Amino acid sequence: MNYVAPILIGLLYVLLMCLVREPHRRRLNAVMVGGAGAAYLSGGGLGGWEFAFTAVATYVAYRGLDSWTFVGIGWLMHTAWDVVHHVKGNPIIPFAHSSSLGCAICDPVIALWCLGGGRTPAELLRTARPDPEPGMR
Repeated sequence: MNYVAPILIGLLYVLLMCLVREPHRRRLNAVMVGGAGAAYLSGGGLGGWEFAFTAVATYVAYRGLDSWTFVGIGWLMHTAWDVVHHVKGNPIIPFAHSSSLGCAICDPVIALWCLGGGRTPAELLRTARPDPEPGMR
């Protein structure tokens, strides 16, 4: 369950975000990834590196206001930071030992969606279905 639940949480996040119309969807996700970039600041498990990561994550989130690619990169950066914290034994939620591992599993689900353009299921279906031949309508 430690591996399935984070995937389901990532999918639920994506589905809920699909309820937000563009361009607000991309901008909201940029803000979310910016917040995720600062999530470990209060724990300080990596000292000054926490500030350096937050500064880079803030820049990437800012660029994400206009680019789904940067939002996806931000989630992948957070994934890597989650892995570092899990290995170091300094979880994002202090009383939940595997919380950083769960975050590291959830975040790539969100990142893949963002790198794909943050499209809704309806938008994905429209692009997946080929248009009928001009004479077939």
